[in-house]
Amino acid sequence: MNTFLEQIELLADEKDGIAALSNISAALKLHDSELNWAGFYIVRNDDLVLGPFQGKPACTHIPFANGVCGRCFSEKKAVLVEDVSQFRGHIACDSASRSELCVPVVISGRVYALIDLDSDQVSHFHEEDKKEMLQAAEIISTAWQHYSWNI
Repeated sequence: MNTFLEQIELLADEKDGIAALSNISAALKLHDSELNWAGFYIVRNDDLVLGPFQGKPACTHIPFANGVCGRCFSEKKAVLVEDVSQFRGHIACDSASRSELCVPVVISGRVYALIDLDSDQVSHFHEEDKKEMLQAAEIISTAWQHYSWNI
């Protein structure tokens, strides 16, 4: 396991889910200097609700069917968008964002949250980033189950 994922594992070892996700969002932002936004959307009732994040103010509610996050939620898989201007239905919370990576946090086949990363650089994210974030999501999922986070 790489040092970054070890850090995520240490930060996820926290009984309070909001505290854990807050620190993890800070670690995500610090891990990559070209991110302009890093954080979480939490599944609540009929949409995705803004969770802990680092960056400019963001959309607070995203319907399940909308944007990159909506696709990630609906398909229960990571979505890497090299150029958000080419993604039909992209939600521009920050007009500076040019590429996006969204990864689901899944427990027993159900999406509980999304890790959402934005960069102001086109084609910033690559398959290796996606793989790393999927591993981070698995660490978060394990902690969520272990501590029964009620977020």
